[in-house]
Amino acid sequence: SKYNLSPFFEIKWTKVSPGKLEFYKELVNYFFENRSLGFRAWVIPDKSILLHDKYDQTHDDWYYKMYFYLLRNLISTKRKYHIYLDIKDTRSRMKLQKLQEVLSNANYDFSREIIEKIQHVHSHDIGLMQLSDTLIGAVSYHARGLSGSPAKNALVQLIKDRTGLSLNQNTLPSESKFNLCIWRPNSGGFENA
Repeated sequence: SKYNLSPFFEIKWTKVSPGKLEFYKELVNYFFENRSLGFRAWVIPDKSILLHDKYDQTHDDWYYKMYFYLLRNLISTKRKYHIYLDIKDTRSRMKLQKLQEVLSNANYDFSREIIEKIQHVHSHDIGLMQLSDTLIGAVSYHARGLSGSPAKNALVQLIKDRTGLSLNQNTLPSESKFNLCIWRPNSGGFENA
């Protein structure tokens, strides 16, 4: 291989390092040059201000609500979908079924023909999940104000250069290539995103 990586190498943000930087840069550039790929991230800058008790929910419940808001406006009634989520735990099957139900209902798909399935997968099995992990890692690293890794800083800067974004502000909800929603308290949450 061009970068001397094992065929079993798992691409992920935690593995970005000076020795692998050129590989990760090529991966990010591949994303931006491929017209069929898009990325959407919702950033919660400070999880400690979430008011789970006020809304009678667990953090896990909230997590799946965020999936709903992340996905709902991406669904077109003219297409069919298989949605794959990185496995969070082994007890989430009911939450996946509920997510499929509420996403379908939000799109008036009461016969469940648009969203054919939602399932958990292991990211190490799917390259696009690994690419997504890398982009999520970069956005999170930047949002947390980290700067200790020159290789990670370079990758964040590459994303900023390719998008023309600061990564500190929302993009328009209609932005399809690199879409960000930064949640701030008292901003109405994600209702309009």
